[in-house]
Amino acid sequence: MASAIFRSFQVHPFLLYPTTLLRQRNGVYHLTTKATQSQTDTQQRQPQTKVSTSSTQSKKLDKIPKNYEAIIGIETHVQLSTQTKAFCGCPYHYGSPPNSSICPICMGLPGALPVLNSKIIEFAVKLGLALNCNLAFNSKFDRKQYFYPDLPKGYQISQFDVPIASAGFLDVDIPVEFGGGHKRFGITRVHMEEDAGKLLHAENGNYSQVDLNRAGVPLLEIVSEPDMRNGIEAAEYAAELQRLVRYLGVSNGNMQEGSLRCDVNVSIRPIGQSKFGTKVEIKNLNSFSSVSRAIDFEISRQVELHSQGQEDQIVQETRLWEEGSQRTITMRKKEGLADYRYFPEPDLPAVILSQEYVDDIIESLPELPEIKRRRYEQMGLSMQDVLFLANDKNIAEFFDATLAKGADPKLVANWIMSDIAAFMKNEKLTINEIKLTPEELSELIASIKGGTISGKIGKEVLFELLAKGGTVKDLIEKKDLVQIVDPNEIEKMVEKVIAENPKQVEQYQGGKTKLQGFFAGQVMKLSKGKANPGLLNRILLEKLNSKS
Repeated sequence: MASAIFRSFQVHPFLLYPTTLLRQRNGVYHLTTKATQSQTDTQQRQPQTKVSTSSTQSKKLDKIPKNYEAIIGIETHVQLSTQTKAFCGCPYHYGSPPNSSICPICMGLPGALPVLNSKIIEFAVKLGLALNCNLAFNSKFDRKQYFYPDLPKGYQISQFDVPIASAGFLDVDIPVEFGGGHKRFGITRVHMEEDAGKLLHAENGNYSQVDLNRAGVPLLEIVSEPDMRNGIEAAEYAAELQRLVRYLGVSNGNMQEGSLRCDVNVSIRPIGQSKFGTKVEIKNLNSFSSVSRAIDFEISRQVELHSQGQEDQIVQETRLWEEGSQRTITMRKKEGLADYRYFPEPDLPAVILSQEYVDDIIESLPELPEIKRRRYEQMGLSMQDVLFLANDKNIAEFFDATLAKGADPKLVANWIMSDIAAFMKNEKLTINEIKLTPEELSELIASIKGGTISGKIGKEVLFELLAKGGTVKDLIEKKDLVQIVDPNEIEKMVEKVIAENPKQVEQYQGGKTKLQGFFAGQVMKLSKGKANPGLLNRILLEKLNSKS
């Protein structure tokens, strides 16, 4: 039966389609494609435009706009965190054994009809609203037709001329180390579609196997306007999209798992020219840094070709980013819209939204990253603090919960960004996994501010709370950490230290005033760190100066 479903395609040397076979191993179907030797040879013989990586990457990109302007847009695919796939009841779990989560609908078997997962509509509307888009209250699905071994139906269910959301924008704060500033990037459209399967290539390159676990997994594609001008802006746009989908809870946004995939379109044009240059698409970008580096390389490559009078060598194509060599290489020529032969999906009804449905979703939206950053700015926090705290939804919630207990925003930010962040990094923990609670962090800050314990003791208490939990009050009482604020008690310790170090006293009186730190350290050691630093230094100076 399987052989009747997946026909074998015998290739001729001049054809692009590989031979396709379906094999059964241990009850699991493996779809195998064999590539011909002539095809491999052809790919290896394809001429590559040579651009010196070292020379182009050493060029400062801020010099390029003097003569050329880069035009950059991004198509982002976001995999939705639904319990089942888009049009069937199969679950999807990253890393599952190949073809272990498929059904007749996933496999595109004749007679299998799709049933829409309503959660996709909810997530699409959420993201469309968060991106400040106009919603289409009456949209539809379309068939995007093309042939590839990982697309069992021979078409992809997507949206073409009536996307569910369009004409929006995304506000981004550029980090201070990259020049800072506030940017707004346009959003052309957001549309729903299903994912294809995945090809597993053999090491020798002779054949590929097809895993259909991912086939039918719901996606949202976000298409930006060509508003970005360099790699940093594009990477920050993609990072903000990741933050947004995580805040909304529509996706985990993990690039390493393919939950957020960015395809970048890059072209350049001479300054003053209104016509766009030839667009090149870049794929295989699995981190924000690779997005930035790939774009900067591609800009340099195209500028170099222009400057050498070889702009005709810039063709509309798809290129791959090679992380090892830090360059882009040709993958294939880019298909045009006409190749896909879109037409309305006959097996799915129209998607009709009611105002009541949309209003309910608006009410459920959380505070979004952009709004949160502006709120933190109004508290007097620096942009560095703002970007760190709002970057992770869980850290932001921890910060807000601590503030709700009455703690000072700047002090809370300092503790989270320094000692708590360092502990999480060393222990490889998230803020939800540490033992410290927002209530106890607020209590710790209050204890230091109120003089109950010193800042030094406060750090010891913090690390105890981070690792083992408990309460600030119990730890202070259990370990007898209450700060010594009795002037008479501190004065006795100062006199003892001075009496035991006559040589250092003589040196201090001789002009080596930096020895004050030595005496203060000895007193703190004697008091086991509990002496009030302010009182200690005042009394110490009085005693040392009275002897001079």
